[in-house]
Amino acid sequence: MPLKQSEAIVLRTYPLHEADLLVTLFTRLEGKVKGVAKAAKKSRRRFAGALEPLTCVRVLWEDRERRELARIDSCEVLASPLSSQVDYPRIVALGHVAEMLDEMMPEREANDAIYRLAISVLANLNSNAIWMPVTYFQLWLVRLMGFLPELGACIVCGRALDGQRAWFHALADGLMCPEHKRLASSEMTAESRGLAAEMFRSPVEKLAGEPWPRSRGADLRKFLMQILSRHLDRKLVTAAQLEKVD
Repeated sequence: MPLKQSEAIVLRTYPLHEADLLVTLFTRLEGKVKGVAKAAKKSRRRFAGALEPLTCVRVLWEDRERRELARIDSCEVLASPLSSQVDYPRIVALGHVAEMLDEMMPEREANDAIYRLAISVLANLNSNAIWMPVTYFQLWLVRLMGFLPELGACIVCGRALDGQRAWFHALADGLMCPEHKRLASSEMTAESRGLAAEMFRSPVEKLAGEPWPRSRGADLRKFLMQILSRHLDRKLVTAAQLEKVD
């Protein structure tokens, strides 16, 4: 079969045999692709520095008949997260983006909107400034996957929540008014609902200069992670790691 070429984001790599790597890529052409990079641990010419997680690459691969895994021929680095400062919070945030893409995206299903979202967020995910791009990515990914409920009305009675307090619950599919909130619900502040509306109106680059401490939008992130956990039937590993980042 002829070689295929696409821009891609490296999501995961695993050792395979002595010198090979099993690689998961989120390609712009065909969505998530898994393949084997032969002799990747030894070949600097074909793979030098290109298989680090969240590296943006131009990849060449070949689909093999009656094989689930593609043969990855080479990768050319387009942008690397290692080209700027890397500290622990940024490492966790980068891992979070990778895990969400790996867990939520089906194999061989192109999604240009989510690919462009990931590229723009990665370009703005800097040390000491992780919370805005992380929140932005979570919100838009949940929306583009079709999982985000209406945020402006109570899911029980349909009453508009503008100017009212609102609550969410791990087992509910949206926000609730004070009258219909469940036991052990968490409050979604009006500020966080406003942040979500602003993110839907603005590109991530426009928000990059704003101050975003960890506390800003924390309830929104909790709400979004509960949605993803329900669809995955488990909690993301990196979501727990993010909760421990100051």
